[in-house]
Amino acid sequence: MGRYKNNAKAVHDLVRETEVHRDVYIDQEVFDLEMDHLFANTWIYVGHDSQIPNVGDYYGTTIGRQPVLMVRHSDGAVHVLYNRCPHKGTRITIDTCGNAGKFFRCPYHAWSFRTDGSLLAIPLRKGYENTGLDQSEAVKGIAHVKHMKNYRGFVFAKMSDSGPGFEDYFGESLSTIDNMVDRSPAGRLEIAGGVLRYMHNCNWKMLVENLTDTCHPMAAHEASAGTAIEVWKKMAPGANTKHPAVEIYAPFMSPYEFFEKMGIRIWRNGHGHTGVHHSIHSDYSAIPGYFDNMVAAYGETRAKAILDENRHNTSYFPNFTVKGPIQSIRLFKPLAPDKTLAESWTFRLVDAPDALLERTLTYNRLVNAPTSILGHDDLEMYERAQEGLHVDANPWVNIQRLYDPAELEQETAVINGTSEWQMRNQFRAWSKFMTLSM
Repeated sequence: MGRYKNNAKAVHDLVRETEVHRDVYIDQEVFDLEMDHLFANTWIYVGHDSQIPNVGDYYGTTIGRQPVLMVRHSDGAVHVLYNRCPHKGTRITIDTCGNAGKFFRCPYHAWSFRTDGSLLAIPLRKGYENTGLDQSEAVKGIAHVKHMKNYRGFVFAKMSDSGPGFEDYFGESLSTIDNMVDRSPAGRLEIAGGVLRYMHNCNWKMLVENLTDTCHPMAAHEASAGTAIEVWKKMAPGANTKHPAVEIYAPFMSPYEFFEKMGIRIWRNGHGHTGVHHSIHSDYSAIPGYFDNMVAAYGETRAKAILDENRHNTSYFPNFTVKGPIQSIRLFKPLAPDKTLAESWTFRLVDAPDALLERTLTYNRLVNAPTSILGHDDLEMYERAQEGLHVDANPWVNIQRLYDPAELEQETAVINGTSEWQMRNQFRAWSKFMTLSM
């Protein structure tokens, strides 16, 4: 037995008030415990219901290491099922997405199940007469993930009975999802533009921390965003308008004062967001006709309130982030202590001008794609950190910037935008949910 398994104190001791031990990033046993406990005790984003618009549509993904299916049943309801036949354990599907029609059919022995998981038929069922099959787990059908919630199209699931319910877990942080959905004049989003998947040779928590790290952009992205801006100045001196790429890159080179005044909001259970007062998305060019559409849908006062909210990154603990102003989300899927698959998805605002989706797709390609310029800056830093944490000089990672012991008594706060409080908030949640069921 390792030093952390079934040892809640040892896990708690990995997180201090202003430091975390390197094992949270590099230790295989800690990673295994995350998969068994953290990703079971927390609410994990599964997918968006616009990915399965029709009856029988399904989308295959994972919660931690567990394969699951998000599926649209015949009554229109969305279900989240484990991707496992209850007979012999065979995966029901290996495709990422598709349409099951009226039922799923196991490819091994042809047991079939309705799209809500219930058992439909067993070939040669008479062979099970008087065997007690009716009392077995197998006839209960494909198992549901225990807890599921469809919140305004965003589907979340929690595998364990431990931990809080959906509303208690997310609380006021759901206001970010509300704002992104409300940016549609119809109050609806649709997945559009596919997904960008990008492998990172680092621990998944490094990507999560980076979302609210506002002290790195002007340093880490100087060679990419900074160079793009300088080239534009030479190509178009005195231009009154910026190329769309330059408009996206330029805010990354803002001074520290910009990010300090931008602010960070902290919520309990590890959630938080940058961009309280303004953000890197605040000064994008207006899209012709969009505000008029919003006014027609909501009235001028409400439309202005929705669009004046320009949050940068909202981090939903443990591994989901939302960029409301450009209708983009990212999901960080842990594969190993030093391997993470990042998925970036974009949305169409129903009844909004197509130019908004075009800008979203441009941002995603420039910042989050495998071919991105900015993304590789971050990836290099992650990989250097992953390598450096194996050096024995110091086993602790510092998250002390703007620390105040009084923050331990606060569940919600708005603070200086360069504070590392949100990182500390995430690791306090990490420690809590890692040990709930130990």
